[in-house]
Amino acid sequence: MEGSMIDLSKYRFQSANEDLETAYLLMKDGKFKASVNRSYYAIFHALRSVTALAEFDSSKHSGVIAFFNRTYVKEGIFDKGISKLIDTAYRLREKADYQDFVIISKDQAIEQIEKAEKVIGMIKPYLEESWNK
Repeated sequence: MEGSMIDLSKYRFQSANEDLETAYLLMKDGKFKASVNRSYYAIFHALRSVTALAEFDSSKHSGVIAFFNRTYVKEGIFDKGISKLIDTAYRLREKADYQDFVIISKDQAIEQIEKAEKVIGMIKPYLEESWNK
């Protein structure tokens, strides 16, 4: 079972990186709302790559985020600053996806990409160490 959880974790982390690349391409193409969405999903898939190692998943984004914060941030595995990055990315993505007449600027899209890069950068060393145990 452990090998399959590592494989799942790696797959999800690869998805996170692909979403980040897509977010960048969308931003360059002027598709700022779509870019914000993909940046958030890069973060979300990165979180799920971590939670896979604990054999946890949830059908709700809030469930994954709450588990990550409770299990990894509160316990000091990740710096508390990651929670704010996740929360603000989640809120902007929800606004962009679900509210009418929302205009997302290029600066917001770039900022969301930068948040995703930071979260992925914070998570990557933990994953690599966990995969190689």
